[in-house]
Amino acid sequence: MARLVLQSTLLCLLRITLGTQDSDSFLPHEPHNCPHKCVCAADLLDCAGLGLREVPVTLPAAAADLDLSHNGLQRLPPGWLAPLSRLRALHLNHNELEALGRGVFTNASAGLRLLDLSSNALRALGRHDLDGLGALETLFLFNNHLAHLDERAFHHLGTLSRLYLGCNELSSFSFNHLHGLGAAHLRILDLSSNHIERTPVPDLAALPAFLKNGLYLHNNPLPCDCRLYHLLRRWHQRGLSAVSDFAREYTCQAFKVPASRVRFFAHSRVFENCSVALAQDLERPEEQLHVQVGRSLRLHCNTSAPALRVAWVSPQHELLVAPGSRNGSIAVLADGSLAIRSVQPWHEGVFVCLATGPRLPHNQTHEYNVSVAFPHPEPNAFNTGFTTLLGCAVGLTLVLLYLFAPPCPGCRRCYLRTCRCCHRCRRWPQTPSPLRELSAQSSVLSTTPPDAPSRKASVHKHVVFLEPGRRGLNGRVQLAVAEDFDLYNPSGLRLKAGSESTSSTASEGLVMT
Repeated sequence: MARLVLQSTLLCLLRITLGTQDSDSFLPHEPHNCPHKCVCAADLLDCAGLGLREVPVTLPAAAADLDLSHNGLQRLPPGWLAPLSRLRALHLNHNELEALGRGVFTNASAGLRLLDLSSNALRALGRHDLDGLGALETLFLFNNHLAHLDERAFHHLGTLSRLYLGCNELSSFSFNHLHGLGAAHLRILDLSSNHIERTPVPDLAALPAFLKNGLYLHNNPLPCDCRLYHLLRRWHQRGLSAVSDFAREYTCQAFKVPASRVRFFAHSRVFENCSVALAQDLERPEEQLHVQVGRSLRLHCNTSAPALRVAWVSPQHELLVAPGSRNGSIAVLADGSLAIRSVQPWHEGVFVCLATGPRLPHNQTHEYNVSVAFPHPEPNAFNTGFTTLLGCAVGLTLVLLYLFAPPCPGCRRCYLRTCRCCHRCRRWPQTPSPLRELSAQSSVLSTTPPDAPSRKASVHKHVVFLEPGRRGLNGRVQLAVAEDFDLYNPSGLRLKAGSESTSSTASEGLVMT
């Protein structure tokens, strides 16, 4: 009996032990190396707003997006990103970083594309502070206390396309070499709300068009310079978004007093004495090219001196170097020119040539604005010839009708009736008009003397009638020549004249009644 009790006891203990192990297997385990209080979800590591004073020692290698924002970080240890081989985005905004130091990002991932250092206390950027970020595309540095940038602070950021330096304390910026940046990829350069007073206008004008469209200079104490005014005004007229979107915030300082700021585009009286000729040679106008679909096109990078290296930027913002574009439709030749064998609609837009070399005073650009149109269809020769032949036939028919089918000669006096035949026209009753009644009252028959020097003898006589509204002086009537009348048959002539007309004409000649 005791043996059975012992066996049952052992079985119960074994069941309890197995049940405990099974329940533990269903409990969630924390990810490997996930820092305390941080949230680790798949490839995301969120340590924002935890009041951290230092970077966590252990970081999971699977993290691709690391958020350390809204903490109290004051320094970053060198090589701290070595375990994060998959990192693509790093958020360090809203901390207390005053300096970066050399080697902070040396071991960063080759796939790191975004770095957010905004809203910190950075005061300067050294030459090697950003080493190791060769694949970076977006860099946020706004809302710091940056007052100095090394001339080569961004020289390793060859693929950077967006740089935000707004809301700092910068008093100058080198637009000539962009502090080591390559202009081929850069699309946005935000320098707004700084203390920039010196702006070399020729260097601004030499920037490529796509960078001008993303160059933000508003809310700076810019000088009220005539050349700068005409340059910004031209950008505004061209519709560059960086100027047109913030037109009211572009101000200049007329005097060395903060209260003397005026708006560039609102107070034109300040610049009314500026000559437009000062800004004519600043920007090289883009060449306008019109080409039809299917045609070939070749663009040359025209520079003031031979260039050592030439690159192109397509309308789709693709950097074009030899041998050409990714889809093979655009080729970059050995001499630096760009060739398109068959132009297509997607080739329309602005092509920008970027030229660098020791003989060039600065990096030069050349722009081509290419317009692509479909060819107009050629007119059908058969349709044109048929239309011409038909027009000639119709015209010839009308001419023949006019020549061989004239109206009835005896119906010339039927002005308002349709002449169908001659004898009918003569039988139509003539309704005397007031003009004819007036003419009949003063009609006379005058013969032309044969010996008159200015008239020839004729057997035909003329009927004269009185013109309306023109009665002669001294009771005489004004006579005018009427239509032909045959005097061989004078019996058809019936003249009726008034007393005044009869007396006035009796002395002039024979009156036939």
